[in-house]
Amino acid sequence: MAFTLRKPSSGGTVGLDVDGRYLAAAQVADGRVVRRASVELPAGIVQDGEVADAEALGKNLKSLVADARLPRNVRLGVSNQQIVVRVIELPPIEDEKQRDAAVRYQASEAIAMPLEEAILDHQLAGYADAPDGTARMQVVVVAARREMIEALLEAVKRAGLRADGIDLDAFALVRLLAVNGHGSEDSARVFCHLAGVSNLAVAVGSNCFFARPLSAVWDEADAGSRLAEEIRLSIDNYMTQPRAKPVGEVVLSGPGSSNDELVESLAAHLGIAVEVAAPLGQMDSSHLDPGEDPHRYTVAAGLALGASA
Repeated sequence: MAFTLRKPSSGGTVGLDVDGRYLAAAQVADGRVVRRASVELPAGIVQDGEVADAEALGKNLKSLVADARLPRNVRLGVSNQQIVVRVIELPPIEDEKQRDAAVRYQASEAIAMPLEEAILDHQLAGYADAPDGTARMQVVVVAARREMIEALLEAVKRAGLRADGIDLDAFALVRLLAVNGHGSEDSARVFCHLAGVSNLAVAVGSNCFFARPLSAVWDEADAGSRLAEEIRLSIDNYMTQPRAKPVGEVVLSGPGSSNDELVESLAAHLGIAVEVAAPLGQMDSSHLDPGEDPHRYTVAAGLALGASA
C-alpha cells in the first residue's frame, strides 16, 4: 500500500529513511540495491520521528545525496505519533469517486484528527462477508498531520531534492519483508523494526492493517520486557478490528535485530515465535561492503520498491 502524496516518478527514485539516528538511502533495480548510502544523523534534528530542525536536516540530506551521487528524486518514509492508521468497512463501491467520498465520510468519525489539518489516503485491502452474509470491503485509511509532512518536505526542498511520494515506514517494511510464499491468510504477522525510530506493523499476507511507532528504546536496559509489552499492546489493539486474524509470529528487522540477547528476551516475554528477517528480504545483498550494516537499508529499500507500486 502506498501513502502517496506526490505523483510517482517513472524511474530513478531513491527510498529515503529519515531515522532519528541516521539517514539511509537506497535505489532498487532488478532485485538488488544498486545504490545506497547511510550516515549518522546528529542528535536533535529528528525527534520521535518528527523534523525538529528542517534547515539542519536539509544540509545533511544534501551532503548524503551529493557524496553518494544519488538521484535527486526521493520517496520518503514517516513514522511518528502524528499518523493514524485505521481499517474501516463499507459496502462494495466500484466507482472510485464514490468510494473516495464514502471513505472520507467514514474517516471523519474513525480518525481522531480534524481532516482539514490532515493529509488523507486510503487503499482497498480486500473483501469479506459480514455476519449476516452481506459483502463488505475492507479499506485501510491513513491520516497524517499536514504540518508534520510539510516540515519534512521543507527539509527535502532545502536539500535540492524532489519528493516523488511519502509512504509509511510500516508499509515499506511489509512491502519488503512479507514476500510471496511466506505467511498465511489465516493468521497475521507482526513486523517490528528496531532502529532510532522503531515502528511496528501488523499484516495479513502483504496487506498492512495496523501500524504504530514504538516508544521503547531497543538498546537500553530491560528493553526486552518493555518492547514485549508494547508489542502485546499493539496486538491487542489490532485484534479489536473487525475480522482481525490471530497473530502467529513476530518478525524483527533493523539494527536492533542483530542483538541476539534482545531477540531471546523478546521471544521469552512474548511466548510466540520470533524470527529475525534477512535485512533486505529476498534481495541480493552480496554486493554490500563488509563494513556496511545492511539492517540500515531495510526501510529505505522498501520505500524504493513503493515507487513502482
